[in-house]
Amino acid sequence: MNDFKKQQALSLTSETIVNLAKEIRINIIDCIGSIGVGHIGGCLSIADLLAVLYGKHLRIDPKDPNKTARDRLVCSKGHAGPAIYSALAAKGYFERNDLLTLNQGGTKLPSHCDMNKTPGVDMTAGSLGQGFSCAVGMAIGSKIRDDGAYIYAIIGDGESQEGQIWEAAMLASQRKLDNLIAFTDYNHMQIDGTVEEINALAPLDKKWKSFGFNVKVIDGHDTLAIDKAISLAKKNKEKPTMIILNTIKGKGVSFVENAGVGCHSMTLNNTQCELAKSEIRGDSNV
Repeated sequence: MNDFKKQQALSLTSETIVNLAKEIRINIIDCIGSIGVGHIGGCLSIADLLAVLYGKHLRIDPKDPNKTARDRLVCSKGHAGPAIYSALAAKGYFERNDLLTLNQGGTKLPSHCDMNKTPGVDMTAGSLGQGFSCAVGMAIGSKIRDDGAYIYAIIGDGESQEGQIWEAAMLASQRKLDNLIAFTDYNHMQIDGTVEEINALAPLDKKWKSFGFNVKVIDGHDTLAIDKAISLAKKNKEKPTMIILNTIKGKGVSFVENAGVGCHSMTLNNTQCELAKSEIRGDSNV
């Protein structure tokens, strides 16, 4: 049994995936709290997805981050870098204390992901939309190598207003990239307001279907639903998949959720950090 199969054989149960999501959320709070400000809303909204991916589906090896035939994950919504770091720390790619160096001088954890600095990061986050194009290119490369890898990509709903997303989507469909599984973090908010106010996407599922994608719409905080959707996507043939995650920006921390659009980037002091972590843990006195 090779290392990847061993990992799948030891895949986490649904209960431990939920616990991993809590760990990732707590890591996010500590990571962003260490600098006092950051994109907390869009980080918390993908914690459940990351728990399912890193807890079960990604064929990766933290001891060998550059293993050739590994699966890849591209976080195209680059402002969610701290969420990726929080998952990587939970998986043992680097020490958890490194999370406390976010965006500081000499850190390997810049505000937006950099594949040349951080173990486990598969693609540098550039302008919104570019990451998805890179994921499509990776999926094409994997097909050429015939290495059996899946390429996962996470895009934002505000990011989906970028034309580059749809250019890449056309190519993915044309090349029948059934090894590409993408996710839209559909929390309906972006930096300047709600998505509906700025540039509405609805009907988003029909748009992706019209571009030749296999499409599934689910609750983005239901880890069992996420797991099932990914498993079904892997059985899909000759079409790339888009899984639209209906999410809540800031999910898991009530005062962040209640901030609405204001949680896209917000300050976070020590008292708020402790309150947030207590709520995530489910402490009875919160």
